[in-house]
Amino acid sequence: MRSSAAGRRYARALFSLAHDESQIPQIRGELDAVRKLFEEMPELRHALFRPLHPVKERSAALKEVCTRTGLQPILRNFLLLLIDQRRLIDFEGICDEFRRLADEAAGRLRAEIVSSSAISDEQRGRLERALAARTGKSIDLEVRIDPTLIGGAVATVGGVVFDGTLKTQLSQLRESLQS
Repeated sequence: MRSSAAGRRYARALFSLAHDESQIPQIRGELDAVRKLFEEMPELRHALFRPLHPVKERSAALKEVCTRTGLQPILRNFLLLLIDQRRLIDFEGICDEFRRLADEAAGRLRAEIVSSSAISDEQRGRLERALAARTGKSIDLEVRIDPTLIGGAVATVGGVVFDGTLKTQLSQLRESLQS
């Protein structure tokens, strides 16, 4: 999900606080846990994200969730601030930007491979090693299968897309033959 400019600013602020307290991995894990909780409990998400209820009620509900899940005070206060500022709607983008900042600080780079068919562990390892050698960073590789692809794969590394699908290769061949 694309993050709004405000969401990126909030994520950088949270990252700065987590960095100052040496809690980046903990906050990242807790953000992921809260994101999963919102996915698993759409009624909670609905109650907190929509301003149908007064801020005090939403804050009280969030405090209860934070107490039950044992969230770090930094994250609890941050989420309460998002409710107060009516920015909880940016939560997904904030999570994504925080993850990107945490990965960057740790020298990791996220990469996604979308393939027409499953890849073996050996192929996955070769891809990770090749991308790590090319970027100079450790790679966090996510592989997805898209059966609609005729053949080949699409790699997205640090925002750069490498399209090696059969469809793209045939299109490029057609263009070169028409020239």
